[in-house]
Amino acid sequence: MCEKKTIGILGGMGPLATADLFQKITLLTEAETDRDHIRVYIDSNANIPDRTAAILSNGPDPVPEMASALRNLEACGADCVIMPCNTAHYFLPRLQAMTEIPFLSILTAAAEACKAQFPGKTVGILATKGTLSAQLYQNALGEAGVPYLIPETEEQDALMRVIYDGVKAGKGPDAYRADLLTVVEHMMTRGAGVFLLGCTELPLAAEAVGLTVPVVDPTAELAKAAIRFCGFRVRAK
Repeated sequence: MCEKKTIGILGGMGPLATADLFQKITLLTEAETDRDHIRVYIDSNANIPDRTAAILSNGPDPVPEMASALRNLEACGADCVIMPCNTAHYFLPRLQAMTEIPFLSILTAAAEACKAQFPGKTVGILATKGTLSAQLYQNALGEAGVPYLIPETEEQDALMRVIYDGVKAGKGPDAYRADLLTVVEHMMTRGAGVFLLGCTELPLAAEAVGLTVPVVDPTAELAKAAIRFCGFRVRAK
C-alpha cells in the first residue's frame, strides 16, 4: 500500500451525522485488523451556527466556527477534509481559500454516484431549504448530466420537519415517518426514479423508517471518496 493519508472530519453539523460518516468510513474500508484502517481526526463542533438560517434568513455566519474546526484539523495533520453536512458546502469555497488541505465534496461524490448507479433515472432531491435554495445539488447533478426534480413548497416544509423536528431533535421514526413517506410518494408520481438523500440527517431517517425506494446516500459516497483519496480500498459488498 502507498503512504497512508489521513482524514479530517469537520463535523458537528449535526453530531449524529458526524458519527454516521465516521461509522461509514470504518465499515466501508477494506480491512482485516485495526491497523488496516485510516487514521481519522474529528472535530465535532456543535457551536457552528445553522447553515440553512445563514443562507435563507441572514442568520449568524457559520464560517468562523467552521474555520476554528479547520485549524484544529490542520494542526492534527489531516491530509484531506470532509464535511458531513450538505448545506455547509455552500460555504466550501470560502473554507477552501483558507487552507491548502483539499476538501472532498459530498456534492460531487453523490452526483457521480447517481450518474454511475442509476443512468437515465430522474433523481428526486431530498434536502433542506437552504441546500435547495442555493441549488447545490441542482448544479452538481446538472454538471454530471443527470436529470432531477426538486420537492414542492409543502414537501420542502415536510422535509424540514423530518430533519429538524425529527432527527436533529432526537425523535424516533414515528415522529417523521408520515412526512417522509408522503414526500417520496408524491415525487414518485411526478417521475422520480431514485432519491438523493441530500441532507446528512436523511440517511438516518430513511434507515429508521425502512424506506425501500432506490436511494443514493451522499454520506456513504463521501466516505468512499475519502477512503480512495487516502490510498485505501473500499470494501466489496
